Amino acid sequence: MNNLIRKLLPAISIALSIFSAQVCAQEKSIVVSSTTSTEQSGLFNYILPIFKMKTGIEVKVVAVGTGQALDIGRRGDADVVFVHDKPAEEKFVEEGFSTKRYEVMYNDFVLIGPKSDPAKIGGGKDIQVALQKISSAQAPFISRADKSGTHAAELRYWKGVGITPSSSQSWYKETGSGMGPALNTASAMNGYILADRATWLSFKNRGDLVILVQGDPKLFNQYGVMLVNPAKFPHVKKAQGQEFIDWLISKNGQDAIASYKIDGEQLFFPNAKK
Repeated sequence: MNNLIRKLLPAISIALSIFSAQVCAQEKSIVVSSTTSTEQSGLFNYILPIFKMKTGIEVKVVAVGTGQALDIGRRGDADVVFVHDKPAEEKFVEEGFSTKRYEVMYNDFVLIGPKSDPAKIGGGKDIQVALQKISSAQAPFISRADKSGTHAAELRYWKGVGITPSSSQSWYKETGSGMGPALNTASAMNGYILADRATWLSFKNRGDLVILVQGDPKLFNQYGVMLVNPAKFPHVKKAQGQEFIDWLISKNGQDAIASYKIDGEQLFFPNAKK
């Protein structure tokens, strides 16, 4: 029996080594809860393989509205949160769910609508004036109504002109969906919609929709990233999550973000502060 054990020891040792390596490989992954625009624009499909090639860390993305992404972080069900609603992100840090927020990149929102433009907003530069005209004309407006960063921005713009639209008004349609499905609804209804430029550029089913209002400084759209606080949730993969954040704000990560383009047009503009 002892001879048999001695003969089997090398094989057992090799098997254990392989198993340990597999376990380590499986552990080199993080969960990132993020907004739909980072996924539906194609950005993650572009930059995450670059990050994995450099670090060996797989990033598993849960793409939902910003509000939901932050709630996932509050439950400790993600290692990193990558979203675009600065006031909500700062509150997330104040509540102790993260210890630091890092700015990563920006783009802008655009107001999309049908070429026929029944509200006569085309070529305007003021988002709030445009929304006033849409409301006055009672032209179809599609709202994501999903507590996303885009939805939060839309509500701020309505509030700025003293208008509180609701689904009880026939012209205001709430989808409760991500940016892509909401754009599909707008295309089908020939309605107006606020969208992030990146998702719009990657959107194929445009129908008669075009950009009608852009360039207002209020349409600036900043993205931030945060490590979920491991002091609250010990299972958070602190080292690997921070490695992802550090890469995003490094020259290599910022260059990767800047190099993502559709038809030659840059979708996101890195602006990390060290």
